Amino acid sequence: MKKIEIKADPFFETLKLRGVSMWEIFRQMIDGEEKEIIFLNEDNTILFNYILPISKEKLDEDRKEFSKQFAEKISHLN
Repeated sequence: MKKIEIKADPFFETLKLRGVSMWEIFRQMIDGEEKEIIFLNEDNTILFNYILPISKEKLDEDRKEFSKQFAEKISHLN
């Protein structure tokens, strides 16, 4: 499995500036090979990781599950 390290702050700032979602970027990265995307902070500490699936259908499932979990976490903060 290929590992891809991404600095989280610049990555998400670039997405915001370009008006693109991380899911769109992930979709473009799918090439039939499973990849581990590792998000790092400025000190190279791992913040979180994501296993990019080999199919766009599985990516869509992951996106829906992420959205559901994120909405649940946000609702607990209110």
